[in-house]
Amino acid sequence: MEPLKKTEQLIETGFFSDRDFNCAESVLAAANKTYGWELPHDALKLASGFGGGVGGQELLCGALSGGVMALGKLFVQDRAHESNLIKTIIQEYFDLFEKEMGSNECAPLKEMHRTESEGCLQVIQASTRCLDRIVEKYQAQLNGS
Repeated sequence: MEPLKKTEQLIETGFFSDRDFNCAESVLAAANKTYGWELPHDALKLASGFGGGVGGQELLCGALSGGVMALGKLFVQDRAHESNLIKTIIQEYFDLFEKEMGSNECAPLKEMHRTESEGCLQVIQASTRCLDRIVEKYQAQLNGS
């Protein structure tokens, strides 16, 4: 499966700005478009509760949560417990994101990276950039190799 555009490219070209999505919804919606899943809007609403660090609690970053959902869709064949691959992939995704952004938690990320004019755009871009790197690294598993 070769994406037409990377998720980060979609976000950079304004995919986030013209929709009223939160951080988690933005990342999942960008992946949905990138990978041609054609998930209905109702399915994308599954990400809605993860915005603002899970229900506004400023815990786990919502943009990171949206990426976790996308990685699950990409790399889990039927059920997550049937392979340890998804655990490895998610751990690497978290590590990449934390190394780049300084945290995986919403509160410190907002303090460091949120702006009045762009909101959490920098965080969403980082999440999609890390998502793209992980997908590239594990591309062979996507193709059934």
